[in-house]
Amino acid sequence: MAALDDVTVVSIEQAVAAPFATRQLADLGARVVKVERPGSGDFAREYDRTVHGLSSHFVWLNRGKESLALDLKNADDASLLHRLVDRADVFVQNLAPGAAERSGFGADDLRRRNPELITCQISGYGPEGPYRDKKAYDLLIQCEAGLLSITGTEDEPAKAGVSIADVSAAMYAYSGILAALHERHRTGVGSHVDVAMLDALGEWMGYPYYYAHYGGEPPKRSGASHASIAPYGPFRTGDGADVFLAVQNDREWQTLCTKILGAPALGTDPEFATNSDRVRNRDRVTAAIESAFASLTADSAMRLLDEVGIANARLRTMAEFAEHPQLAARGRWREVGTPAGPVQALLPPVTPSGAEPVMGSVPAVGEHNATILAELDAQA
Repeated sequence: MAALDDVTVVSIEQAVAAPFATRQLADLGARVVKVERPGSGDFAREYDRTVHGLSSHFVWLNRGKESLALDLKNADDASLLHRLVDRADVFVQNLAPGAAERSGFGADDLRRRNPELITCQISGYGPEGPYRDKKAYDLLIQCEAGLLSITGTEDEPAKAGVSIADVSAAMYAYSGILAALHERHRTGVGSHVDVAMLDALGEWMGYPYYYAHYGGEPPKRSGASHASIAPYGPFRTGDGADVFLAVQNDREWQTLCTKILGAPALGTDPEFATNSDRVRNRDRVTAAIESAFASLTADSAMRLLDEVGIANARLRTMAEFAEHPQLAARGRWREVGTPAGPVQALLPPVTPSGAEPVMGSVPAVGEHNATILAELDAQA
């Protein structure tokens, strides 16, 4: 049995945040009914056509779900959805603020009809406040949360390469729903989970906030290097490649100087004795490391670092990640069906012991209308 195979989730969802939260519930065995617009469906279906003609975002976010195409402005369709939600355990939506309430699917109304229902709303800025009705997309939340102010190079800010604001909100929605299910098991009563993207990403901005608020200045944009730890980042080797290494404490710094750089005196030099000293003298630290690396290839440098216990990594392309030997050795890839044929997908990071994740197919728009409507007719 999968962990959530007795849980039914109904989700009026689009884009990234809500679909990622509910996909994780589906991976744990929950039945997830995704409500989409008739015809076009979730607009994330049209982000690109790179996966056998399907959207890369949509394929990533929507495996294991049933697609129900309904027009919520149509009274009959809205009534069908109410009947479905009345029998559900969880209702999720990431519509514009107030839209669910105007459509008759506000949290309070739904839980009056079904007191055991857990409702979850994901929004950009939360259900109240001056930004309540402001449109919110991932990059814009990255800006408002200050992420771009600390990400990029000294000359230019940069966004995160993945939808980090959406993903952070999805993770809190997912964990909040699991907590609410546990609470309902004890009380028999449902509850409401409210997640704002700004709140979620703001939580992940804890270190730079404390650093700036109490240190007097924000972390500097430092490209691929860590803003407040040195050495921690890329270093050029003799074959023109970069090796990333991370020194986390003074003992590791002394090991690096003695066993890799061949300069034990540098490890105890007062100008480099503490991390704050090394950050202040970052250019000299980098010069010392790259001087020692000049006679090494990237592979040989990484081998030496491994031998002395200094953390390191290579910068992989997405193609190289797909062939990562660690993922292959641990059997982390599975095949998932789509309307355009099978695709490869990584196993979820968390899997209860002894259970294979339920990695179902990616649905076409309205693929499950007939099945779901027949069930509702049978239960009427």
